[in-house]
Amino acid sequence: MDFQPVDRELAFVLPVVLISTISPQGVRNLAPYSNFTPLLRSTDMILLASWHRRDTLKNIRANGEFVVSVPHAEMADKIMPTAMHYPPEVDEFVQAGLEPRPSSLVAPPGVDGCLAWLECRLAKQYVEKSYVLVVGRVLRMEVEASVINERGGMDLDKARPLLASLDHEGVRWATATSLGKSDPYGAMFPGGHDPLAQRVGK
Repeated sequence: MDFQPVDRELAFVLPVVLISTISPQGVRNLAPYSNFTPLLRSTDMILLASWHRRDTLKNIRANGEFVVSVPHAEMADKIMPTAMHYPPEVDEFVQAGLEPRPSSLVAPPGVDGCLAWLECRLAKQYVEKSYVLVVGRVLRMEVEASVINERGGMDLDKARPLLASLDHEGVRWATATSLGKSDPYGAMFPGGHDPLAQRVGK
């Protein structure tokens, strides 16, 4: 079945994160993002795409800090309240019924009860006519200890991270599960040696 190129998000299941910022007036802002990804395995950078008129972008530009919180599937009903267009003076933690989690290195809080928290500082912006690509440097990251597996990664069956599948009517919430299969990074390289292992501290 053919689709229009603008419908490209129908071809993917998207991650869901909550990005918290603080306005110059000290108001807490919270917004969901699915146009979000880490930038390459060997860096400490993340990338998000934003429309120009989002309060999240304005706040990141104002103070250079933000927190990425990773919600679990049971938090699906908390996402839309943070996506609504409130005036800048409205505290969106309050509107969504979510509790702030104090950060260690940045002013904005994370979202309590999530799976992981990434405290970030603005590193670079790529400004286009209708959108901005924001590159953030992760200063500190914490993952909920109860969802870490014996390999040092996230146990998907315990964590049940929140995902979004889009269609022509809206958003369908989903989660990820493990297939019970794995491969080492070295399997991608001749001789089975992972050339990035030392650079990423493995």
